[in-house]
Amino acid sequence: MSLKPNEVRIIGGEWRSRRIRFPPREGLRPTPDRVRETLFNWLGQDLAGLSCLDLFAGSGALGFEAASRGATRVVMVESDRAAHAALEVNRGALDARRVELVRADALEFVRHDKREYDVIFLDPPFAADHRQTLLPLLPQRLKSGGRVYYESGADAQWPEGWDVQKRSRAGQVVFQLVKRT
Repeated sequence: MSLKPNEVRIIGGEWRSRRIRFPPREGLRPTPDRVRETLFNWLGQDLAGLSCLDLFAGSGALGFEAASRGATRVVMVESDRAAHAALEVNRGALDARRVELVRADALEFVRHDKREYDVIFLDPPFAADHRQTLLPLLPQRLKSGGRVYYESGADAQWPEGWDVQKRSRAGQVVFQLVKRT
C-alpha cells in the first residue's frame, strides 16, 4: 500500500513499517526514506543506550526512527502547534514511552536544557539557517563522542572544532554527520 500525502513510514526497528502522519505545514518536509536509511547505517542500526535530541522535529520521522531502533531517550522539540499535536497522536499510537515531546522554540530549548545527548538531529526549515546560532550552543549538549546530524538544502561549511565524518546528497537534500574534534 502506498503512502498518503503527509505520511511517512518508519523504516527500521521495533516499529518498522508503521506509519506516522503529520499536518501540511510550510517548510515541513520529512527526511526521505533513502536519507534516513543512510543516516541510520552511519549511526548503526541499534541505538540502544543512546539519548537523542530531535530539534525542529516536524513530522517526527528522525526521532521516532531513533526510538524505534532502541534509543533510551528521544527528546523531540517542535514549536508549531499543529505539528506538535500530530507528534502527540503518533507517540500515543506507537506507545512510544521513551519519547519526550516539548513544544518550544528550538533555540530557546537548547539554551535552557541542561541535558547531554549522544545524537542531535538538526533538520531545520531550509529557508532559515539556524546553524550559526546553534553551533556555539551544541557542544554543551553533546556527550563525549556525541554526533550531530545536519540536513540542509546546500552544502554546509563547518568551523574549526567540527569534523564532518560523513556527507551525502539525495536530490535537493545535503546531509552530514558531524563530530566535535
